[in-house]
Amino acid sequence: METTTNFEDIRQILREVAENQKETDRITRHNAKMIGDLGNKFGSFTEGMAFPSMEKVLRKQFGITTITTNYKTEYGSDSLEVDVLGIANGDVNTVVLVEVKSHLKERDIEQLLKNLDRFRRFHPEYARKKLYGILACVQGAKEVKDKAMDAGLFVASIHDEVFELKSPAYFIPTNF
Repeated sequence: METTTNFEDIRQILREVAENQKETDRITRHNAKMIGDLGNKFGSFTEGMAFPSMEKVLRKQFGITTITTNYKTEYGSDSLEVDVLGIANGDVNTVVLVEVKSHLKERDIEQLLKNLDRFRRFHPEYARKKLYGILACVQGAKEVKDKAMDAGLFVASIHDEVFELKSPAYFIPTNF
């Protein structure tokens, strides 16, 4: 009889452990969602802060006349999203893709390079335009910023709450 009681006690403990694990999993999912939402809000805040500054940079330093934010386009089943897109016709004849990041990472460089390549495929009508990329970031290690410039990308950083594009004299941007 004592053995049966021990097995029943163990079964009850296992049921309680399983219930506790379910509750822990629910709380973990909830917290992960809250953290993700907070990250998205910070990203949106960063983008919102960057847009007015980047508009000025695009107009003054590149001669861009048409600027749109949160640009999305589809090509077949594929889609492309760009934080800021600038276009100029005439003598300027340039397109600029801007990606805004709160903290610049190496993978952001690869993402923008991929988007620049995809942009040409999505928009063959811009084949004769110069195409440049800008990574605008709140924070980023000097090594990552240097790597972005080595890849031919402009880097804009925040200074006095305004994004500025300051490239060293040796920087040669790539026309993608």
